[in-house]
Amino acid sequence: MYPMPGHCPVCGETLHVTRLQCSNCDTSLEGHFVLGRLSRLNAEQVYFVETFLRCEGTIKRVEKELGISYPTVRSRLEDIIRTMGFDVISDYAQPTGGISESERGKILDQLSRGEITSEEAITLLQGD
Repeated sequence: MYPMPGHCPVCGETLHVTRLQCSNCDTSLEGHFVLGRLSRLNAEQVYFVETFLRCEGTIKRVEKELGISYPTVRSRLEDIIRTMGFDVISDYAQPTGGISESERGKILDQLSRGEITSEEAITLLQGD
């Protein structure tokens, strides 16, 4: 079986399920069925969610499993939350000086790789 797409490959709009069929007894149901929020995720996001669940939501384990930094894990998680139609409400939220969460994650990744100094990171995070 192929994974069920959530979006039309032609125009990108949300697909609607109109028929369900039992593979055992061949019973069919027709109507309009909702795919659910998880169908909004692309393949990479689904893989991340599966990894996150397999790691029991422990970000340190996700970091190790995927070989990515803490800010990258947080950034991907927040992106998935938004894609599913929820607001990101974080206890760790800090004012970001007008920069996007994505840009903030990139800056923190550069800092963790030693590509920029902590002073440069602070300046960039403040949006200066």
